[in-house]
Amino acid sequence: MPHSRSYPGASPESQSRIVHVRFDVRSEPVHRQLLTWRERLGPIMDVLPTRAQIERPFRGTIDWYEFGELLFADTYTDELTRERTIGRISQDNARGIAFHIVIDGDATTLVTRPGKRENTSIEVGILAVDFDQPVHVVRRACRHVTLFVPYTALQEVFPDPGALHGRVLTMNEPAAQVIRQRVKVFSASIPHMLFNEAHRHLREIVELIADAFGEQAGLSGSKHAITRAVTFEAARRFVQANLTEFDLSPTCVVESLALSRATVYRLFQHEGGLHAYIRHLRLRAAANDLVRFPGVPVAQIAFSVGFSSASDFTRAFRRAYGFTPQDVRTYKDWFLGPQP
Repeated sequence: MPHSRSYPGASPESQSRIVHVRFDVRSEPVHRQLLTWRERLGPIMDVLPTRAQIERPFRGTIDWYEFGELLFADTYTDELTRERTIGRISQDNARGIAFHIVIDGDATTLVTRPGKRENTSIEVGILAVDFDQPVHVVRRACRHVTLFVPYTALQEVFPDPGALHGRVLTMNEPAAQVIRQRVKVFSASIPHMLFNEAHRHLREIVELIADAFGEQAGLSGSKHAITRAVTFEAARRFVQANLTEFDLSPTCVVESLALSRATVYRLFQHEGGLHAYIRHLRLRAAANDLVRFPGVPVAQIAFSVGFSSASDFTRAFRRAYGFTPQDVRTYKDWFLGPQP
């Protein structure tokens, strides 16, 4: 598995050849198998085992490949709970989109995103996770491929790749079935491929995945969709440039960019609306600052990211993440999870 210092970029030698690493916990004592797996995953994802899981045998194998800027992991694990917390995100530099593609086994997956009302338990064909956003995932025993992709590889379809976070293509969707079969064939063929051939095939798979999620989101496939994507990018840039302004609001965006309210609603519908999108960006910026600047008062951080009062900030933070801004500092080590 990659360490946060190299994710999602590749090591220098992987720019011209396929780098392959295999990891298997079978040689470990039973009581160390799941713990060893957790240590291996630690740099990018926290594994949350129960005592009962630790005490029984655990199957976990991974074949890890680097293809330049693209990383590919063919994995089997028994049932596992994993999460990426706001604390960990604020401390590491692991960024990019991970596509989890179930190949064989039980595809039932529970996906929880802080601040979202739904706890979605679904038969996942492909799950997209943004490593810049928190997520909690419970996955049954299965073989799955994880494809790590830099944001830049997806921006032609998704101007804001973070909008992919938590999106799912279910097992029975035709696009997911085609992609899963392509991934399965590709994984079996890697040992016989040269770097350039493998990189080309993997780029084609990434394009297929982006197009499938883009069609689902209405962001690709027509001239209208391209125009919509360009307009979304303009709105997103305006929000980011004015994030610290107290008076930043959906009305402000509508008036400044000469957009209709209906257009803005459609553009940010997948984010829960433009107001929710602005609040999300402010809270993410604040969460980073809470960890990076422990001596700065919470109220000052709240004001610096555009909140009008510390109490409003604390309420919004608790609703989004399930704990208070003060908790991030008091229990920072707990929120960061096990360290490598």
